[in-house]
Amino acid sequence: MSRVGLDARRAAFDVLRAVQRGEPFDQALDGAVGGLADSDRRLAHELAAGVLRQRVDLDARLQPLVHRGWSSVSPELRDLLRLGAYQLSALDRVPAHAAVATTVELAREALGEKAARFANAILRGMGGRSASPALETDPAAHLADRYSHPRWLTSRWLARFGPEATEELLAYNNRRPSLVLQPAREDLTSLQRRLWTEGISARRAPLDAGLIVESARPSTLPGYNEGAFIVQDPAQALICRFAAIPPDSVVYDACAAPGGKVIALGRTARILVAGELKAERARRLVANLERAGSGRECVVLASALAPPCRPVDAVLLDAPCLGTGTLARHPEARWRVTPGALGRLAERQRLLLDAVAGAVKPGGWLVYATCSLEPEENEGQVNGFLERHPDFHRAPSSDVPGELLTAQGDLFLFPPRHEVDGAFAARLARSR
Repeated sequence: MSRVGLDARRAAFDVLRAVQRGEPFDQALDGAVGGLADSDRRLAHELAAGVLRQRVDLDARLQPLVHRGWSSVSPELRDLLRLGAYQLSALDRVPAHAAVATTVELAREALGEKAARFANAILRGMGGRSASPALETDPAAHLADRYSHPRWLTSRWLARFGPEATEELLAYNNRRPSLVLQPAREDLTSLQRRLWTEGISARRAPLDAGLIVESARPSTLPGYNEGAFIVQDPAQALICRFAAIPPDSVVYDACAAPGGKVIALGRTARILVAGELKAERARRLVANLERAGSGRECVVLASALAPPCRPVDAVLLDAPCLGTGTLARHPEARWRVTPGALGRLAERQRLLLDAVAGAVKPGGWLVYATCSLEPEENEGQVNGFLERHPDFHRAPSSDVPGELLTAQGDLFLFPPRHEVDGAFAARLARSR
């Protein structure tokens, strides 16, 4: 096997190890593929994301072959076996001997000769997967296994969305998301023309919320260095559109990093205070604003629990959440979400909402947003807030199509229906 072929697989393995340590997928990928050719970057991405998206199916194929039990295999060796099994089961263009040989070589490099022999024996004996529970008898387990999602989450979605929409959502989460650009220092039409002039395909995203391009590296696209665009899913652009914050407003973004909404809202704000609690995330925010901001943004290292500003025209709270609307974009996240985490996040969202409410001046707006599909983090959170704060009321926006709004006037984006990440937002006005 050539070094090029091995390098791509080594990078994929590095991504999986980083994810095991708790790194977000996109951060792990950026750290692992530097220096690789574009074709190998794409292969590394496909391998790592594929393993994470199909982990249940891969484990079902591998576990019967491990006679001492799957728990006897170290986490690193499990990921190596999954990497080989994914190539054998999902990538027809990869010869079986290449899938086995590269996995064995990586096992030898990382874990030693004994692990290499074990990987060789397991992968050469791999066959079909064991049967999943029947759809008729246990639909949650059947769909969870088929689409490689946690059973508890699939069960929740079945109860809320029904079987057809749930299966569409699970399938959507196993797709590779598109790369979408949002205009920053250049408008959408000018940006599209610039890309077309350079021979780069750029088509409008759903609802004109960005441009979909075919590229592995945004930094190589024309306009990147000048800050003409940022990379951001259409869902986040639609939240900014839904917010409908009047021009020349003073805005406080309470949880601002990495800065996509800051850049979008800063284009029309008089000044935007971008608050961020963690220094590392604040540094990333500053770098993004230096490249693509308007100059009206001010980064402040501060907690949203103690807003660093007097009451302002508008506050955006893009709250920490379970992120179940972004599982296509973050394939590792499905294995980190838990019912316990949902409860803890909902409590933190309540505290954050109560804290930032005081930063909204009378007659101003509070925009609450998540990238979650879960009602406890969305409409339930807003309903509870309005009960505690009778000086606020819903003030739905007419700046997005009515089909994106709930009966209460909140924004709710459902991935398979709207072809964007899942998201929620509520626009709340404070009485004068």
